[in-house]
Amino acid sequence: MKSNNYSLENILNNLKIDALNPMQEAALKANEKHEDFVLLSAAGSGKTLAFLLCILENQEKGNQNTQALIVVPSRELAMQIEQVFKLMGTGNKITSTYGGHKREIEENSLVQPPAVIAGTPGRLCDHIRRGNITTDSIKTLVLDEFDKSLELGFLEEMKFIIESLKNVQEKILTSATDAVEIPGFIALKNPERIHFLKPEEDTERLSIKSVFSPEKDKLETLFKLICYLGNRSAIVFCNHREAVERVSKFLSENGIYNEFYHGGMEQQQRDSALSKFRNGTTNVLVTTDLASRGLDIANIRYIIHYHLPHTEDAFTHRNGRTARMEASGTSILILNEEEKLPGYISGDVEKIILPEEEMLPEKPKWATLFIAAGKKDKVNKVDIVGFLTNKGQLKKEDIGLIDVKDFFSFVAIRKVKMNHVIYLIKNEKIKNKKVKMEVAK
Repeated sequence: MKSNNYSLENILNNLKIDALNPMQEAALKANEKHEDFVLLSAAGSGKTLAFLLCILENQEKGNQNTQALIVVPSRELAMQIEQVFKLMGTGNKITSTYGGHKREIEENSLVQPPAVIAGTPGRLCDHIRRGNITTDSIKTLVLDEFDKSLELGFLEEMKFIIESLKNVQEKILTSATDAVEIPGFIALKNPERIHFLKPEEDTERLSIKSVFSPEKDKLETLFKLICYLGNRSAIVFCNHREAVERVSKFLSENGIYNEFYHGGMEQQQRDSALSKFRNGTTNVLVTTDLASRGLDIANIRYIIHYHLPHTEDAFTHRNGRTARMEASGTSILILNEEEKLPGYISGDVEKIILPEEEMLPEKPKWATLFIAAGKKDKVNKVDIVGFLTNKGQLKKEDIGLIDVKDFFSFVAIRKVKMNHVIYLIKNEKIKNKKVKMEVAK
């Protein structure tokens, strides 16, 4: 039986909540059994409070070390969890760790070990390697929105974190979809599944939001919006090619990695832009309605309408890029004072209030290698993996998505390895042929 180290009544009063909901009660019940469990519940249903209460129940009184670690896919989620935990008013210390600001700030917070740490996979790995986190004392591990962490390519980081925690007694996984397979390395022990998804919520439906631009020119608002959304994938739709290139240039000049895509580009340029967006070299694609039909790009989280679409049909097709299959998605319209929501959008549209200060999203972890050989040269994915593991000395986990076209190929490679790979392969042949290989422009 676990000890109750907190006053539930005080926490609910502090959070201005009358009572726990059935999902939260079910999570606490599962926690009592001291088994691993998977919590499936829709976004906004209170999963954060559920697992934070479980963490508090697991806390050992008098233990001054870190006892719980929460792994999240985004900086925004880490900050949100920290805020909720502080509002609970338990007196326990929490620290959030994430990219986009100085590591030294977090190191100072970790000198006196917090009871709970919430962080993104990459930054947590960094702290663990540097010895800033006392891993031996961590008894509870939470993988919040674990499906999103896997979707964003954090598999290796998650594996490293789990292997570093030798004394974990309980693992809690949360997700808003039941469609993702749990990797074996997470090593759950007879996990209980707490299933609170309604049939229609297994695929979180598309939500529509708006954001106000105080200026007629929406560039600054778009920049702040992307900073607010973090490093999740987003397509920005403009109505004209000139606007696409102008928006893309502005974002690049302000530190937002992005690619642009429109019908006036050469085919190789278009293929390069789409490959970089698909493989995570960039999380932002600025485009015309050319990208609203027929593109096979998985896991797009946000559709941003920089310009309002001319017709309802165009709006529908743009939004069709997200919330596909089992994924969730959000469509965001940027409106200046001269614009109103189109009449075909019915129901309540949530307004996004952007924070005063913006923080650049974490930089992508992948870069793209261009190889001037493809299907017509009898080069396939297996050839490319073999070449890069042999001549480029890469491990398979350092190689991401491979896109083989007729006369050229694009390969995602971990950014930290790219310069060394280029150096190793510059004089090598693939399929007995010397071809141009360089970082994709």
